[in-house]
Amino acid sequence: MPKNKGKGGKNRKRGKNEADDEKRELVFKEDGQEYAQVLRMLGNGRCEAMCMDGTKRLCHIRGKMHKKVWIAAGDIILVGLRDYQDDKADVILKYMPDEARLLKAYGELPENTRLNEGIVDEEDEGGADDYIEFEDEDIDKI
Repeated sequence: MPKNKGKGGKNRKRGKNEADDEKRELVFKEDGQEYAQVLRMLGNGRCEAMCMDGTKRLCHIRGKMHKKVWIAAGDIILVGLRDYQDDKADVILKYMPDEARLLKAYGELPENTRLNEGIVDEEDEGGADDYIEFEDEDIDKI
């Protein structure tokens, strides 16, 4: 058998995120950028996000973040707007939950923004109609 010359397999590559524990500087938006909240993930490095200016945009996760920073529905992100396509944007940065709370405290995010909870569709909110109640005579007929 050949001698191993590498430094490990895929498990070694997975454990490279030790640098995420340290505090990083809070990044505010500049011109050409906007805060957004992820509505749903679409796959292929894309997501649908509601920007804080009221526009729903299709966002592309840049290659530096792809497979390194995991984005889920409900996360607060910083997107770079495109000059030539208003309905598309590029994800620049994902804010950690404590950073998103700081942004809301500084007044960068609107007060009605719901943090640290997944996005709930409008159709799913009436959850009282999701069960069936059987009467005693219905059970006797079976």
